Formats: sequence, structure tokens, C-alpha cells
Amino acid sequence: MKKGLISHGVAAQNRKARFDYKIGETIEAGLALIGPEVKSLRAGRATLSEAWAGERDGEMWLFNCYIPEWQAGSFMAKFEPRRPRKLLLHRKQVQSLTGAITREGATLVPLDIHFNERGRAKVLLGLAEGKKKHDKRAAIAARDWQRDKARLMREKG
Repeated sequence: MKKGLISHGVAAQNRKARFDYKIGETIEAGLALIGPEVKSLRAGRATLSEAWAGERDGEMWLFNCYIPEWQAGSFMAKFEPRRPRKLLLHRKQVQSLTGAITREGATLVPLDIHFNERGRAKVLLGLAEGKKKHDKRAAIAARDWQRDKARLMREKG
């Protein structure tokens, strides 16, 4: 492993997704990338904050995921940083996800991009429903209470 590069593990996370959405089922999908995109991912430079997944022409795609250009690459290896990227799923998985999106009104949210043990780039997708504002407030209150409780326990010994 070169210094600073990720050989396996999480390369990018969408931390706000679990706050904004109720995540139901999760599915791991492969990601069709070109060489410089993989290098940029291994450097941990991707952003998933505005990304979403959807169906186009019977296939699943990852939209609006920002993977910046690899700085050390040649001019032949340039690519669009926010281009749609194909998700590699089985046909039955695509059909079930498409059905859930259209029938239940759910959203496919990418939770993270990681490298598995074999070094392949994978995306963890969550079938999500949006949270209401009062649910978000309750989550904030619970998180604050846990932090205060831990602080009190530390102080008392």
C-alpha cells in the first residue's frame, strides 16, 4: 500500500444521509469506473453529499457523485467529475429496486463508497424514506442527551 492510499475500507461516506432519511434495506453494488477515477477514490477525495441513484434504460446509475480528476494523470485520462456512473447489479436486484422506487416512493441513497477485500470499488445503497422535521429534532435531542450523559458520567468518575 502506498502512503495515503486506501487499499480496502471506506473511501467516501454520506454521513448526512442517515440523518435526513430513514434507511430501510441496504444493497451493495459494484461501480463501473475508469482508471483515474479509481486512483482518485483511493486517495479518498470523493464526495457523496448530493449523490443519488436511479434507473435509466433498465439499468441503475449513480448520479451527481463527485470524484475529482486525478492530478497526476495525463491529458488522455481526463473525465467529467460528476458524470453518471453505472451500478453493477443483478437483473432481479434492478427490478426489485425499480419497483420499490415507483411503488413505494422510496429513494436510493448512496451511503458510502468502499473497497472490498479484493480491492474492488463498491457502493452501499440504502432504500430510504425522507424524515420529517420533528423526527430530525428528536434525533438531535437524543444525540445531545447521550453526549451530556457521557460527560456527567466522566465527571463523576
